[in-house]
Amino acid sequence: MNDTVLLQTEHLMKIYGDTQPVYALNDISLTIYQGEFLSIVGPSGSGKSTLMNVLGLLDRPTSGSLKYLSEEAAHWSEVRRSQFRNREMGFIFQAHMLLPEFTALENVMIPLRIGNTLNSQTTAKAQRLLERIGLADRLHHRPGQLSGGQNQRVAIARALVNNPKIVFADEPTGALDSQTSNAVYELMREIHQEEQVTFVIVTHEHALSEKTDRIIRLLDGKIKEDVTIPHPAPPSVDAATPNP
Repeated sequence: MNDTVLLQTEHLMKIYGDTQPVYALNDISLTIYQGEFLSIVGPSGSGKSTLMNVLGLLDRPTSGSLKYLSEEAAHWSEVRRSQFRNREMGFIFQAHMLLPEFTALENVMIPLRIGNTLNSQTTAKAQRLLERIGLADRLHHRPGQLSGGQNQRVAIARALVNNPKIVFADEPTGALDSQTSNAVYELMREIHQEEQVTFVIVTHEHALSEKTDRIIRLLDGKIKEDVTIPHPAPPSVDAATPNP
């Protein structure tokens, strides 16, 4: 993580209904720095998915400020929002959302097609991403020919193909067994550390949230807790080497 403020909200509100308003987001003010690896947690109905949708420019707030790199984004046009999502954001969902008729490689290349940046170099990059995450022998397999964990790896590669500044992961391990979930977490953590991509993980899984560096807890549309999780540093080579 560095000191660059990537995303900042002030008094963010999302209200549904008029006569009996529902405050899905109620006065949310938070700052996310470039390179963070954080989770948003809370019970069902707490507002965590709504918050992800608003931060990910998939939905608009009712009021309040939403800034990316100090630029107010709450009222961007649909075209601007779509372009920013394609170029600067990646998304990973619980249901991997892969197109069943496309191969793994073709699914990863979808953001490139949408952004009009598909060429020989970007195609090669999509292939390298799949090779990097252990799917070199599955490039031309369709989702129905892959396991749940492999499909989620393809979804991670798709989220990264455009070099996003931030990746939103909505219950990325919710449909996976514990062993596969851990492998997917390790992959996200490895990519975060190597590329310094910001990860915002929405989850109800306590085991996953405790592995992140910061936890934002929501309740009734409000931030109830925002804590940094201390993780012990890995032992140095000298410390790990016994004295002769």
